Amino acid sequence: MGPPHSIGTLKVCWMVGILYDVSSPSPNGSNGRDASGRFVRGNSGGPGNPHAAKVGKLRSALLKAVTQKRMAAVVAALVREAEAGNVTAIRELLDRVLGKPVEADLIERIEQLEQRLAEVGER
Repeated sequence: MGPPHSIGTLKVCWMVGILYDVSSPSPNGSNGRDASGRFVRGNSGGPGNPHAAKVGKLRSALLKAVTQKRMAAVVAALVREAEAGNVTAIRELLDRVLGKPVEADLIERIEQLEQRLAEVGER
């Protein structure tokens, strides 16, 4: 949805060819909001993420289990696989070390297209 704009006294947003009236919040029952759409004092703000605590505990356990020595062993195994010709390991290693080649590749492609267009225009 685009930013709100005013048409006279009506405030609207444009989305997929449809104008939506955003001058006042849509009433949808008792939702803990006042007449202007703001949350009222005492509103709990919703249940939050019910899995966040569990994910936090799992991450803590993972960080405790993965020591610097173990991480070095994992990286060494990845390097060995890449050196042995495992294409997936090569790709993963290059992506992690050099970053994904999207931007450089995209710039190179654009330059090639511009050159081809210039050549076609010269004919």
